[in-house]
Amino acid sequence: MKSLKKRRRAQVLIAASVALLIAVGLIGYGFRDGINLYRSPTQVSAQAPGADEYFQLGGLVKDGSIVNRDGVAFDFVITDGAAEIPVSYIGRDPRPDLFKEGQGTIAKGYYRGGRFEAESLLAKHDETYMPREVVDTLKESGVYQDPNS
Repeated sequence: MKSLKKRRRAQVLIAASVALLIAVGLIGYGFRDGINLYRSPTQVSAQAPGADEYFQLGGLVKDGSIVNRDGVAFDFVITDGAAEIPVSYIGRDPRPDLFKEGQGTIAKGYYRGGRFEAESLLAKHDETYMPREVVDTLKESGVYQDPNS
């Protein structure tokens, strides 16, 4: 009797361990693109991330920096007032309507060879909105101006 009880207990522990490993694996797989860190141009300039690290770069689109290329591709510069990072948009979607020079934006992609390769862009959705991360970055560098003032 005791050996049957011990065997059942071992089977239950093994099954629970396998289920836990599968759950952790599925959670990690689900978050592989969902966990992306936000960085400002100053942070990227100070310590460049690895070429395979997917992250968000936010700041203002520098005035006079948007250069159109073939199709929906274009280049621009993101700045936080203290540092500037050149960006190449290589995504498939056209430029957002509210994506303009002097406006806040967040680009998602990779930093490779001194240039940020953006796969997607987030632009403000009305005249007064700016992403919280961008506002915090601009306040830290002393460049932020409240649109309501």
